[in-house]
Amino acid sequence: MSQKRILVTGASGCIGHYLSEALIQETDYELYLLVRNPSKLQVDIQARPGITVLQGDMQQIGQFAELLSTIDIAVLTATAWGGEETFNINVNKTLELLKLLDPDRCEQVIYFSTASVLDRHNQPLKEAGEIGTDYVSSKYECLHQISKLAIAPKITTVFPTLVLGGDAKKPYSHLTSGIPEVTKYINIIRFLQADGSFHFIHGRDIATTVKYLIEHPSAGQEPRKFVLGQEQLTVNDAVEEVCAYLGKKIYFRVPLSITLANLIIAVFRIQMAAWDRFCMNYRQFTYENAINPASFGLPNYCATMTDVLKISGVKSGVVKTR
Repeated sequence: MSQKRILVTGASGCIGHYLSEALIQETDYELYLLVRNPSKLQVDIQARPGITVLQGDMQQIGQFAELLSTIDIAVLTATAWGGEETFNINVNKTLELLKLLDPDRCEQVIYFSTASVLDRHNQPLKEAGEIGTDYVSSKYECLHQISKLAIAPKITTVFPTLVLGGDAKKPYSHLTSGIPEVTKYINIIRFLQADGSFHFIHGRDIATTVKYLIEHPSAGQEPRKFVLGQEQLTVNDAVEEVCAYLGKKIYFRVPLSITLANLIIAVFRIQMAAWDRFCMNYRQFTYENAINPASFGLPNYCATMTDVLKISGVKSGVVKTR
């Protein structure tokens, strides 16, 4: 029997790299990695037979129509983060790709959305569609469109929370590149208290989870939806854990209120986009039943803020006692 054919779009991105690496090293599937620029792909494509790099762009996805009709599993991580092509790639071209898959042959599609389009009960957040950034509103729109497709029952939609990742051979996520910067301001941050909570997940843990989902497709006829994230964390707990790691003592904490933040914005005439203001007031970016490798009895690579700091190369500190 021939090996299953897996297509990965956006293979040269942060998540795409972790995913491609896991599929190359831990499976013998026939892999098709779609990238705009093959020189940005830093995984070992010579590691084993059955790995094909497809040079192409989501804008011209139709050129792969013949191949797409033979794909057994499609993992769609490709995305446009902003700019004039965002809607076209994240909605129109993604839908075109999904329509080119054969619903009778293709067993599963894993489509990457974003947790930003969901509310705390994992339902579509209308503000994401109305005032979200181009990236967020296009993901919101695509979510509504894919439910109407013939292949819809085969689609597993994943909603990553805050994504960490990157190293010498993988591009850094937006968030990871800012972590060493945050630690510079810890002497101020440690004395502030803020109301808010969030989840995060590392690219390697996303890859572990997605590989599990590939190997365990849905048994029913319903599309699956999963939020990807570690246990929720409050901002205050995160700050305390960072301080403990860096050896910084917290003597007191001043509550940062939304009223104060709004006053500062008004006084200094800070220009805020409607979506940024909504996020500032919303504050609790938590979701129900977020999954990570531990959900399936698999080891987590990065489950705590301490792990985040270690992996990001931040050196720990020791509290000096006299």
